[in-house]
Amino acid sequence: MNNPKFNILDNLSLKDLESEAELIPLLTSEDEEALKKEELPDSIPILPLRNTVLFPGVVIPITATRDKSIQLINDSNKGNKILGVSAQKDKDIEHPSPQEIYSIGTAAKILRVLKMPDGNTTIIIQGKKRFKIKKFINKKPYLRAQVESVEEKNSSQKNSEFDATIESIKDMALQIIQDNPNIPSEASFAIKNIQSPSFLINFVSSNMNLSVKEKQKILEVLDINKQALMSLKYMDIEYQKLVLKNDIQSRVRNDLNQQQREYYLQQQMKTIQEELGEVSYEEELDEMKSRSKDKKWSEAVSKHFDKELSKLKRMNPQLAEYSVQRNYLDLFIDLPWNDYSVDNFDLKRAQKILDRDHYGLKEVKNRVTEHLAVLKLRNDMKSPIICLYGPPGVGKTSLGKSIAEALGRRYLRISLGGMRDEAEIRGHRKTYIGAMPGRIIQAIKKAGTSNPVFVLDEIDKITPGVQGDPAAALLEVLDPEQNTKFHDNFLEMGYDLSKVMFIATANSLSSIYPALLDRMETINMTGYTVHEKSLIARKHLLPKQLIEHGLKRNDLSLNKDVLIKIIESYTRESGVRGLEKQIAKCVRHVAKSISLEESYIKKPSPKDLHKILGIEKVYRDKYENNHSAGVVVGLAWTSFGGEILFIESAISHGKGILSITGNLGNVMKESATISLEYIKSNSKKLGLSDFPFEKYNFHIHVPEGATPKDGPSAGIAMMTSLVSVMTQKKVRSKLAMTGEITLRGKVLPVGGIKEKILAAKRSKIKEIILSNDNRRDIEEIDSSYLTGLTFYYVSEMHEVIKLGLTNQFVLNPKKF
Repeated sequence: MNNPKFNILDNLSLKDLESEAELIPLLTSEDEEALKKEELPDSIPILPLRNTVLFPGVVIPITATRDKSIQLINDSNKGNKILGVSAQKDKDIEHPSPQEIYSIGTAAKILRVLKMPDGNTTIIIQGKKRFKIKKFINKKPYLRAQVESVEEKNSSQKNSEFDATIESIKDMALQIIQDNPNIPSEASFAIKNIQSPSFLINFVSSNMNLSVKEKQKILEVLDINKQALMSLKYMDIEYQKLVLKNDIQSRVRNDLNQQQREYYLQQQMKTIQEELGEVSYEEELDEMKSRSKDKKWSEAVSKHFDKELSKLKRMNPQLAEYSVQRNYLDLFIDLPWNDYSVDNFDLKRAQKILDRDHYGLKEVKNRVTEHLAVLKLRNDMKSPIICLYGPPGVGKTSLGKSIAEALGRRYLRISLGGMRDEAEIRGHRKTYIGAMPGRIIQAIKKAGTSNPVFVLDEIDKITPGVQGDPAAALLEVLDPEQNTKFHDNFLEMGYDLSKVMFIATANSLSSIYPALLDRMETINMTGYTVHEKSLIARKHLLPKQLIEHGLKRNDLSLNKDVLIKIIESYTRESGVRGLEKQIAKCVRHVAKSISLEESYIKKPSPKDLHKILGIEKVYRDKYENNHSAGVVVGLAWTSFGGEILFIESAISHGKGILSITGNLGNVMKESATISLEYIKSNSKKLGLSDFPFEKYNFHIHVPEGATPKDGPSAGIAMMTSLVSVMTQKKVRSKLAMTGEITLRGKVLPVGGIKEKILAAKRSKIKEIILSNDNRRDIEEIDSSYLTGLTFYYVSEMHEVIKLGLTNQFVLNPKKF
């Protein structure tokens, strides 16, 4: 069953159903009382409605299209004309079952039946009273159910709060009628003449633009006070929507009027400009054409520009598309097509600039000078695409600026951190409002040359979003075979990026899109040693901070011992960013003393630092001794650099259970399990054939439990720790180890070797055990890093045990 759309007057007269309208009088309080006294039959036919809910006293037209409904109407019209009307829960169901019909409905009386030319039947019905379906007794030829009357609770009708609510409903209804031009003003007379509060609520609820579910909710409320409050709430929502709609329409009308006014004024202005001899649109287009003649365009690009310029000439200057097209052509002209800056091929000068701004970093500097040497021999060489990765603060981003100066090129930089929209790289299509080119093309335009040094900062921080994956868009930018014709959606023409020297920076390679990583030449920028940091601080950081704070060179002097103290006790990093902040703090302390005309120490000692920088902020693990069994020094890599890691093992009576603590990840837990299983399966080889594994529990702990730890490099340290505690033999003094183990007892290589070596030196470690495959990593490290260290290379776990454990037992050894 459907009910056609009707307004508030459709409940007052049956218009357009016959040649003359028949007035349906409004329900009075006496009529309402009479309806309540009417008894319902024990069973009535149930007419399901799709799109509306019938309320008591309300008259609505219904169009029946289903055969069952038409038969029900015909049978009821021949009888007592009483039927039950109830909404169905899902309007799309053609033949709803009893479970798909709401149990609370309204008994109705048929006032009029009309046969339509299309075969459908339209009826006019008036709601009588609420009923509740007790049970369905027939499903064919249509639904019939036993029902019982449901009476409203009228106890709250005399409440002053209720009276105020009814008045509010009337006022709100009158306000809606007044503000809604689609409702005739005569409807306000109907609202004013309704005497019954109950009928007013039903009348208003029926005519509100609510969903079937919301109307059904009102119908099922039996407390008339709650009915009134619920109706008032929905009316308030409807009124707010109406106010918003009217406001939007008003603004649209004002905008249209404003556009017409602007058009008229612009036409006047155009006439005035012509009279005054000012630049017109035609002259602006001629200027574009003149500027385009100086560009070094290919034939295809030149033809495309002429085509787009012709399109602009045909456009009405008052259209929004005109400004978009003009901006597009301005970009076309402003881009440095085939314009290149001249490289400076003085290799000694380039080397001097790189050494001036950055200490160390030999691999990167060699790569830059190599490229410069090749360019000197072959000028059309494509620029390399380099990815500098390493911990924060080692100079990755600032190195790009030095490289640009060394090559004599312009320097560009964009940060990719947090970028989620592919259009940031490729740009938007011109059809979008506010369209603009991507950041690559925008930066090239700003540079004014097609061969700048372009730093793509934080390339590992790109994340895909709902607008696409920027990393996928960068594949074309960073592919030497494709970037000769880079396609920007806004530009619509291929732009040559092959001469641009792209330098990407990242903290880790693991989060970079594999296909993107494959296109770049990766160079690892490891952390600095304490000695290197002190040199950088003395030569670069301290002079820089003195200048920035307006001090002279002799106002503050920090010697090597003081700098080392700051590095080791106040910073925890691989780079020098934190070190620079601490030096800046020292400089500010001096600046304050000078401003207050107070005395201060120009050459502070390490002991004076606590007065300037406060208490020490960094606690580092230090090697103590080898007096305890089961304590082995491992080596770990973090984003702050290398650290030593103590692996502790203990044994207690139990049932052979292995416990692991210290906030370890799955990989480290697996290493511990492998270690114990290897020891059990090779107990004879390890001298533990008599050890009662099933009678003891084993516990492995890695201190600093609040810090998450993971990775395979602690494998050999865990196994050595377990063997030490089982044999009660001492671990070799000042020895550290790192390497992955397998169930076969093989020792596999691990990464971060340089950082781990720096951590070992810092902790006064003298000997290090590594996998034999890590020998090549040691050979690549500068010899200055290796001074004072002895390395042992192993392939099998039994070699680690032989090197790692002494023949001495610990004091008071335990017996198992």
